[in-house]
Amino acid sequence: MSLSATAQPTGDVVRRGPGRPRDEELDRQILDGALALIDDGESVTVRRLVQRSGVTRAAIYRRWPSLTALVAAALDVGRTVPPDIPLDGDLRECIRAAMFGGQSVSLVGYSEERFRQRIRLAMADRELQKAYWTSHVARRRSSMERALAAGIERGVLRDGLDPATCFDLLAGVVYYQLVVRGTELSDPVVWQRCQDAFDIAWRGMLATADSADGGDGPVQHRDEQT
Repeated sequence: MSLSATAQPTGDVVRRGPGRPRDEELDRQILDGALALIDDGESVTVRRLVQRSGVTRAAIYRRWPSLTALVAAALDVGRTVPPDIPLDGDLRECIRAAMFGGQSVSLVGYSEERFRQRIRLAMADRELQKAYWTSHVARRRSSMERALAAGIERGVLRDGLDPATCFDLLAGVVYYQLVVRGTELSDPVVWQRCQDAFDIAWRGMLATADSADGGDGPVQHRDEQT
């Protein structure tokens, strides 16, 4: 999906609102055009994007190195990087709140239809899948991975665990419900299944099995252990 140039007309076309920077408005206009094509089930090409967004080829070429990068950016519209997870207090509850109380799982501001389009396009195009991972998904995982790493360092979670693998485990059950089972997170049974899976995984990651509720209470920090 390269943006190799053919004829590149000059002069960007954009309808500006009062007080909005020109580049920001052009970026939004291009991304909106790409999303409109995706939502209509059409392939994103430069020709179609020019027609749908009203901007010039030159404006597109200047902003994205490839159509793959542009489509990845369009698919991420509506998602945000989650805030840092607090590293003090009950680590399990902080991580549970980050997973089930925010955008990472509940897809607030990001329709399920858009999510399914993202999965469909990424599975059909490995280059797009990698670009989306590198540019967008990896950034949203950083806070969770830091919290898991802190749990390992504090002695709450077992030595030798890989934070990235732990995140995959915790988030994997949610994707399984949506992608494999074809269920919806709004279904109370599905939501409870995700919660139960979280508890099972968390107990397996704990540094000790002595805690009946799987919390942090009985676990001493390494610098407190004798």
